[in-house]
Amino acid sequence: MTDRRGLGLILCLAAAGAFGFSGIFASSLIASGWSPGAVTTARIGLAALVMLVPSLLALRGRWSTLWAGRWQVLLFGTFAVAICQLAYFSAVQRIPPALALLIEFLGPVLLVAWTWARTRRSPAALTLVGAGVAVLGLGLVSGVGQAEGLDPIGIGLALVSAVGNAVYWASAASTTHGLPPVTLAGLGLAVGAVLLLVAGGVGLLPMTVAVAPTMLAGVEVPVAVTLGLLVLVATVAAYVLGVTGVRMLGATVSSFLGYSEPLFGLLWMAVLLAIVPSPVQWVGAAAILAGVVLVRAGELRRPRAERDPVTAPLELPIVVPEMPARD
Repeated sequence: MTDRRGLGLILCLAAAGAFGFSGIFASSLIASGWSPGAVTTARIGLAALVMLVPSLLALRGRWSTLWAGRWQVLLFGTFAVAICQLAYFSAVQRIPPALALLIEFLGPVLLVAWTWARTRRSPAALTLVGAGVAVLGLGLVSGVGQAEGLDPIGIGLALVSAVGNAVYWASAASTTHGLPPVTLAGLGLAVGAVLLLVAGGVGLLPMTVAVAPTMLAGVEVPVAVTLGLLVLVATVAAYVLGVTGVRMLGATVSSFLGYSEPLFGLLWMAVLLAIVPSPVQWVGAAAILAGVVLVRAGELRRPRAERDPVTAPLELPIVVPEMPARD
């Protein structure tokens, strides 16, 4: 069990590192003339196509599990992918992106609250303290400052994206449906892609595509290369590693490990773009790491029967998530 959790920890961190590239690749496409909605839809849609064959091959000989897990796939694709993306991009049109990101990443906190309400067992004190410290650190890393006259609709939309984020972790942790991780991720992305295309078709998500070369690390790169990196590294690899790791580690701890995504984003910007984080962001990074350690320590101090289970993780009400690409 210890080895399984250790591997889950590595996979979750690898997923966060892969997700951390999404901001750089997506920003490069947006700077070349793509709209955020087009970047997101292309990212999710192409990733779903890449994963279609592996998703189906993983089901050979057990097609009945697909029917048994149909609601899991639909909820993962609807909430963790499509609604989370739509809500986030709608929120950043009304409130600062850093604040929208901070609110969206309240997903792990919502997950702790849901587990508390569902089981009627309060989290360990260290878990609650760790959650607060991690959220504070995320605020420092995101650069959230004082803002006046915030749009309540924008705040509400960001909270919707936080719900989608919580669904991602809870749904990825579930094993009761029997779907392989690659199948849940691949078919969930396919559902999300269809919904995003519909949203674009009715005008909810503006779609603008450009063919001009992009800039990565100061080098002109063909748009196909940047889009390919966004799809293969920051989406396909990130989702498969993430879902697999969450099943091994459990939803609570892995969701707080998701806070390392913006830390990896800062690291990749420093390495590829020579953008060095500010002292405040370094303090925020340290706070996030401390918060994750406290959450993990709080989980270990609980009785084994009350810990976030690995083989039978918590379920959301009906059955049963990019983290979206950032501006």
